[in-house]
Amino acid sequence: MYQGLKKCNVASPNPRLQNILAQGLGISKVLAQVLCNRGIKHKEEAEKFLDTRLDCLLGPYLFSDMRKSVDIIKKAAGNKERVMIFGDYDVDGITSIALLKATLSKMGIDAMHYLPHRIKEGYGLNKNVLPLMKEKKIKVLITVDCGTNSHAEVEELRRRNIEVIITDHHEQINGSKSPASSIINPKLKNSDYQYKDLSGVGVAYKLCQALTGKNLFEDLDLVSLGTIADVVPLTGENRIIVKEGLERLSRTKRCGLKALIEISGIKDKKITSHFVSYILGPRINASGRMDSAQVSLDLLMSEKEDEARKLAMALDAHNRQRQKIENKILEEAQDIIDKEINFKEHKVIVIAKEDWHQGVLGIIASKLADRFYRPVIVISKTADFCKGSGRSIKNFHLFGALLECKEFLKTFGGHSHAVGLLINKDNIEDFKDNINRLALEKLSFEDLMPSLDIDMELTLSDIKKEIITEFEALEPFGTGNPQPLFITRNLKLKGQPQVLGRNTLKFWVTDGNVTHQAIGFGLSGLRDSLINVGYFDLVYSLELDNWQEEENVLLEVKEIIFR
Repeated sequence: MYQGLKKCNVASPNPRLQNILAQGLGISKVLAQVLCNRGIKHKEEAEKFLDTRLDCLLGPYLFSDMRKSVDIIKKAAGNKERVMIFGDYDVDGITSIALLKATLSKMGIDAMHYLPHRIKEGYGLNKNVLPLMKEKKIKVLITVDCGTNSHAEVEELRRRNIEVIITDHHEQINGSKSPASSIINPKLKNSDYQYKDLSGVGVAYKLCQALTGKNLFEDLDLVSLGTIADVVPLTGENRIIVKEGLERLSRTKRCGLKALIEISGIKDKKITSHFVSYILGPRINASGRMDSAQVSLDLLMSEKEDEARKLAMALDAHNRQRQKIENKILEEAQDIIDKEINFKEHKVIVIAKEDWHQGVLGIIASKLADRFYRPVIVISKTADFCKGSGRSIKNFHLFGALLECKEFLKTFGGHSHAVGLLINKDNIEDFKDNINRLALEKLSFEDLMPSLDIDMELTLSDIKKEIITEFEALEPFGTGNPQPLFITRNLKLKGQPQVLGRNTLKFWVTDGNVTHQAIGFGLSGLRDSLINVGYFDLVYSLELDNWQEEENVLLEVKEIIFR
């Protein structure tokens, strides 16, 4: 019988702090405990966490190189010099280009842009852009969402007397100073900027604010798109940006976004971080994965409804193509894992195959990391250098691991949870052995057990509509700010469970006194077990279900633990 797949870590209750926060803020003890679990220890910290006013955003000039960057761009505008923006092909990079290009246009600068091809050129600054820059007499290059580690390329540009402004949010591979004219990156080792987790478009937004001297809150729909899609923590400034940005996204006036929202089937719905992560983001990413990201940029910058609709339909088609390719590679990847991976020895799954489509490697790595709950690196073998993409789990810093294995890699970059790399085919096995040797030292058996961090144990009678409404103060939920989870023990099934669609299970639970409705997405396979078991524990998040103009409590089930 199914016994529950995930380890449940229930936070220890803190009655003293619960009371202090509940009384001081006028909130329930349930919300107070959730705040405790977020590391909040004082009333003032809680007030700061819950305060998502836009005037809480930090000023752009807290970046030490911001003044220099603004001066370079304004001088270029005054001298009618040509400016180019060099970006990245993902949602974060595309939204960055769209935002900066529009801002420069308002300053009278008709900036060119360069979007590298994911497969032909890969991530980051490359020398392919040099002939075009020479031809167009570019005097200033601004990077968005890239450039921090492109020292050789920047040196070449500076030798040609081109001013280079780097805006980025990626980790430094080493501590050496970039030869760029200026660099705006909160993750620089010597950065004084207090908030370190801005997305690429978040950094570009700060530059745009500084250039215009305006808050540019009307652009937060774009900024929130890139922020959510890049899976940066929704804490601090990101939380403020995304909370306001999602509101603006729901009523956006941008033709391209309106068309994409309609094509995606979510018109007239309140746009949430979930919709961006799983519906809008994948479609914007799809053109860069399958071909050129230019289609997505054209969509974001479109000012004509007919054109925007055609572009949105093209992205939808690219996304369907991406899904087909992804499903085929997932099957092949599973076959390789079944044959080659020894789970006792391989704490990091490294798999490679000839000519896997490079546009979907990151998605494949992410899905396999979720499936097996261990770090995964997926490599597409080619005649030249092989391209790989990796995704990690909670307790393994993947970028740090690549730093310790860099002798086997041509290039690499990324974050703690997501990386990209280039590797010689002959080095793949040595790299696999070494990263696994490292993982054996750093990952315990417990680290490889998927877990659920549960905020509090509740009884069914503890659950009130008012508490669920209170949780809106914690939104938006996402990486670094998860939706609160709860556990209720010793429940029984009431009535017969229903299977909705293919995989959804809907049922009623009771403790003998109180009854609530529950729904479990992807849990239809547990129907028979649920019928045959006596008592079970339920892990869930809380929702309000609006049905026929009536609000009812709904438990969204994450795990069923049979007794």
